[in-house]
Amino acid sequence: MAKNLVIVESPAKAKTIEKFLGKDFQVESSFGHIADLPSKELGVNVEGDFKPKYIVSTDKKSVVKKLKDLAKKAEMVWLASDEDREGEAIAWHLAEQLKLTKDNTKRIVFNSITKNAILKAIENPRTINYNLVDAQQARRVLDRIVGYELSPVLWRKVKAGLSAGRVQSVAVRLIVEREREIEKFNAVASYRVDAEFVNADGKKFKAKLPKNFTSKEEAEEFLNSCLNAEFSVSDLQKKPAKKSPAAPFTTSTLQQEASRKLGFPVAKTMLMAQRLYEAGLITYMRTDSVNLSSEAINSAAEEIESSYGKEYSNPRNFSTKAKGAQEAHEAIRPTNMAQHTVSVDYDQDRLYSLIWKRTIASQMSEAKLERTNVKISNNKNEKVFSANGEVITFEGFLKVYLEGTDNEDEEQAGMLPRMEVGESVEKQYITSTQRYSRPPARYSEAALVKHLEELGIGRPSTYAPTISTVQRRGYVEKGTAEGVERNYIQLQLKGSKVTENVLTEKVGADKGKMMPTDIGNIVNDFLVENFGSILDYGFTAKVESDFDNIADGKENWTAVIKDFYKDFHFTVKDVAENAERASGQRLLGVDPDSGKNVYVRLGRFGAMVQIGEATDEEKPKFASLQGDQTMSSITYEEAMDLFKLPKTLGDYEDKEVVVANGRFGPYIKFDGKYVSLDKNENPMSVDMDRAIELIEAKRKADAPIGEYEGMPIQKGVGRFGPFIKWNSIFINVNKKYDFDNLTQADLEELIEDKKKKEREKLIHSWEDVGIRVEKARWGRFNVIKGKSKVELPKTTEIDKFTKEEAVKLFETKKTAKKTAKKTTKKK
Repeated sequence: MAKNLVIVESPAKAKTIEKFLGKDFQVESSFGHIADLPSKELGVNVEGDFKPKYIVSTDKKSVVKKLKDLAKKAEMVWLASDEDREGEAIAWHLAEQLKLTKDNTKRIVFNSITKNAILKAIENPRTINYNLVDAQQARRVLDRIVGYELSPVLWRKVKAGLSAGRVQSVAVRLIVEREREIEKFNAVASYRVDAEFVNADGKKFKAKLPKNFTSKEEAEEFLNSCLNAEFSVSDLQKKPAKKSPAAPFTTSTLQQEASRKLGFPVAKTMLMAQRLYEAGLITYMRTDSVNLSSEAINSAAEEIESSYGKEYSNPRNFSTKAKGAQEAHEAIRPTNMAQHTVSVDYDQDRLYSLIWKRTIASQMSEAKLERTNVKISNNKNEKVFSANGEVITFEGFLKVYLEGTDNEDEEQAGMLPRMEVGESVEKQYITSTQRYSRPPARYSEAALVKHLEELGIGRPSTYAPTISTVQRRGYVEKGTAEGVERNYIQLQLKGSKVTENVLTEKVGADKGKMMPTDIGNIVNDFLVENFGSILDYGFTAKVESDFDNIADGKENWTAVIKDFYKDFHFTVKDVAENAERASGQRLLGVDPDSGKNVYVRLGRFGAMVQIGEATDEEKPKFASLQGDQTMSSITYEEAMDLFKLPKTLGDYEDKEVVVANGRFGPYIKFDGKYVSLDKNENPMSVDMDRAIELIEAKRKADAPIGEYEGMPIQKGVGRFGPFIKWNSIFINVNKKYDFDNLTQADLEELIEDKKKKEREKLIHSWEDVGIRVEKARWGRFNVIKGKSKVELPKTTEIDKFTKEEAVKLFETKKTAKKTAKKTTKKK
């Protein structure tokens, strides 16, 4: 037995660390937090000192028992969880649950999993930092209180099953407000003037007027004035310029740049970075800091000089500008600057390369440029064209890396031909194009992270779960906006003639950007109206500042929570009792047949159109929204069309074809069979041709692809992937087989394998009482009678399990159900 027990959070981290320590050290994983607040109760003493009630969940009890046993036998226990607040809390929970003492416990931290870092940490142990623990507890408790008390209010006032969260709800608010800015935006037209000229050497270059014209008449007048104009270079300026590299990555900037350059969602970036960190390839990936250690700076300088030359090296450090930057970590960097690439897997390799380039570039020389600005004047009017060019005279850091941008329209200056002041140039053409001002852009994941960071909301560890949560809850989706076509005018002067063309462009189209759903809009409006302070950006940022003060030992965490809870709890009670129900109801018009109002609103099963009031003697009529229809965009005409379902499309093969809407979505009914429409397909847009296409596709999918033992075999694709169906048995088809080209031998093999597994699964079969016993997952057993099933624990001596015990099991179950029904009726 090893003298020293080292406990880390993850098995991957344990595996890497184990390589650096000798036989006297045993490294084990806690698999994250071993204790947390209970899932089915508040778990916080809000009537007293706000003390949290931590429990060890069922799935962690075996882990805790193992670690406790190992800790008792070890001379020293080293708590080596991450060096942030979350890691400090894990170390504290381990000390509490394993009943460790100060004499046999040491806390060690490191920001990279390398031999030097681990050995240095062992040489410099410390005790648990209870200020960091308290800061983590404060966040956990406050977020639990907000979620636990707000969610039931949403169930009562909006819709069952909803939930709220402090940072998540603020993120939704940002997305909702941005969408409304876009909806309210009024585009303003102006006329941009561009020209192409050619110099005496026959070299072409482009220029433009710095200011747009506000009307077509002004633009046309200008072009006409240039009909016989002579153009020449009136000014030419060349200036040296420098471009500096960006700082090394923080968590936020890594998420943003991986989104721009690699197309990674935020959650994927953090998963890939976690794996690189645990493999010892990069430093800790949750950090606000842009600092590099002196060791890292020196190592980078050596690598730059050996790979690119001394003139490319410029060691520097950066200062952190993020609001409330908290952890005293380094920036995210490679642990070995000499390792330019890694070969782990495709995505990890790409992310590592991005981190390496950014880090190395941050320590390289500035790029040197020569920027040229040329002014082109003419003898017919006072307007001056401007052309900009840029030449790199020394690459510097640009040899390795250039930071991405969120501005898709940003133009890169190119090279200009050599020219002199007074030189004549000849116009090739001048165009004046009608351009419209653009609404604010929808948030990408990267842009949302950037804005949250600017507002001081959330921390490195919260961005990925926040974005995942708001999408999982259905408040936000990465939508596709189709956009609309818009005509615009382009005037062109070419030769001695001005022509006018009407062109078409698509505007408002977006893909993969964050858009609020109907439920997201309604929940946001309800929370903003009734809990404005909780969703206030300044308040949310102040809470983060309070957590920072707790971590620095400047504030008491229970006092912060108590101060917050007093007003919050009062507001929750008041809103629960007095606030109106929120349905996002919008009046669309009046039904011409009944004279009743037509609304779009949120109903129990989702967004719907309603004709009439709930108070009317005659019940209102309802119809669910279809396809990509939303509460904010549906028109009166589209709403009334929904009441035309079910609709007969006609006859096919002398049988009626009907399109209708059902509980699980729209469908085609034909010859007693039901054919589902594609996801988001609007049933009102389905005509007879489309219906026949769906019917034939269904027939083809259901057609037997063979037979076995006199029974047909069909194939299809379901929730769990491709399958074949035979004798009412569904058999999954794994990647070993070519699903599109299954042979008879493949089919027979799949069926026989399934039959064999079914035989091996069967332990007992008592046909006289209709009961059988089968093996179940995780070493357990299922006792089955008809559609009823009882699971037995794996400790059951199944060979000795009798028919009488099985019969008694179902009799007991039947009695328990009857008793439960009687109890419910009494209530």
